[in-house]
Amino acid sequence: MIRRLLVANRGEIAIRVIRACRELGIESVAVYSDADDRAPHTLAADRAVRLGPPASAESYLNIDRVLEAAHSSGADAVHPGYGFLSERPHFARACEESGLTFVGPPAPAMERMGSKIGARRLMQEAGVPVVPGDTPADQSEASISDAVRRVGFPALLKPSAGGGGIGMKIVRDESALLESIRSGAREAQAAFGDSTLYVERLIEQPRHVEIQIFADAHGGVVHLFERECSVQRRHQKVIEESPCPMLSAVVRDAMGRAAVAAAHAAGYRNAGTVEFLLEGSGDAAQFYFLEMNTRLQVEHPVTEAITGVDLVHAQLRVASGEPLPWSQAALGQRGHAIECRIYAEDPAQGFLPQAGTLLLYQEPQGPGIRIDSGVVEGGEVSVHYDPLLAKLVVLAETRAAAIRRAIVALRDFHLLGIRTNIPLLLAILDHPRFQAGRIDTGFLDAESDRLHQALAARALPRAASAAAAVHTNGTGRPRGTSGTVDPFTTLTGWRG
Repeated sequence: MIRRLLVANRGEIAIRVIRACRELGIESVAVYSDADDRAPHTLAADRAVRLGPPASAESYLNIDRVLEAAHSSGADAVHPGYGFLSERPHFARACEESGLTFVGPPAPAMERMGSKIGARRLMQEAGVPVVPGDTPADQSEASISDAVRRVGFPALLKPSAGGGGIGMKIVRDESALLESIRSGAREAQAAFGDSTLYVERLIEQPRHVEIQIFADAHGGVVHLFERECSVQRRHQKVIEESPCPMLSAVVRDAMGRAAVAAAHAAGYRNAGTVEFLLEGSGDAAQFYFLEMNTRLQVEHPVTEAITGVDLVHAQLRVASGEPLPWSQAALGQRGHAIECRIYAEDPAQGFLPQAGTLLLYQEPQGPGIRIDSGVVEGGEVSVHYDPLLAKLVVLAETRAAAIRRAIVALRDFHLLGIRTNIPLLLAILDHPRFQAGRIDTGFLDAESDRLHQALAARALPRAASAAAAVHTNGTGRPRGTSGTVDPFTTLTGWRG
């Protein structure tokens, strides 16, 4: 078993891994930048090592400094979390070459699945359905243009490297073709250092459904069912749930078997996710391989909730050489889980990232409520890193009950000092289309006007509720008085 683990990350995922270490009797080592010297993850670990200045390139993305921290602290393994170095095969390889156990897939598996073109070919060979498309014989504008014409309009240009929607271009007709190729290649080169593009048929209004997989070093691979991830903004997920409300048992089984086949084809090990686009509904629905995320996902608590397993425990055990702790037959879904990502951003101002001091931070509590967070009251939200503050995960017997539980929990989530996307999350959960399960990847764009109207209507009552929570210390009774209080006069430095 791993003896001492360095967690090469920060925030809520670092705290999540550190907690798992404590439960398994593994010593934990945090790393931190100068901006995080008193951050919750830094204080939660058994020991902590400074990496460098706040800029990620000089701290959390600096492989040499991370490896130095591991060796100087006596760690024998590294967990990358998600983001930062988690999907960089050269980091996995560097860990292994320096004698450290990398808690994740082997570098060759990352490389196979990191190239979108290579992964697409590999999936076709493994019998996994892929979106109809074409890979240009060369990367000239003429060759890419011919590939688009063969696939047909509307088409989607996609970078072979990277993800997150960067460099992706929808091409609906010939007039936009050349400029889309040029701008897509420029953006891909700038973001990933690789301008290679390929072409897929554009699937209109698909659902984004992913399958959690897990593999060990002994040939064992299982899937842990699906997560519905269609509520997303600019290809970044906002709300995830499981089970998918529109997935039939027949298609669920077929997707699970396809995901397992994908893992076998990639030579995979540890936790990963196979993402699919779902077209249509019922038993006749078609699904297509989108990509594979070679790491633990942000939304892994959804799977933990509906299966009752601990994925981080399993990661650490499998990385230590143990076989999978479950068989496929032993795994099942129970109830319905929903995860809401809480970001430090202002939806009413174009999702402008927020930074500052959390004057108030009170998490909701109750049956079926889980919070994974990386912040505390009085702490600073930095401008240097991703604005994810916390994840609210609820579990209930039915989808309708889970939605109601999530709404109540979000209303009881009190934050002051910075703006968050909680009003948007409430507006989404309350939207008739979401409640009916009629969502697709274009849901937020299509319902933008209605959602922003709901945001405006919620703003003042929510601000008053949070201010009252400050004044009453969350007890429901005013501090130091039994009289009526105006919450707007009790705060200084309040920015809503």
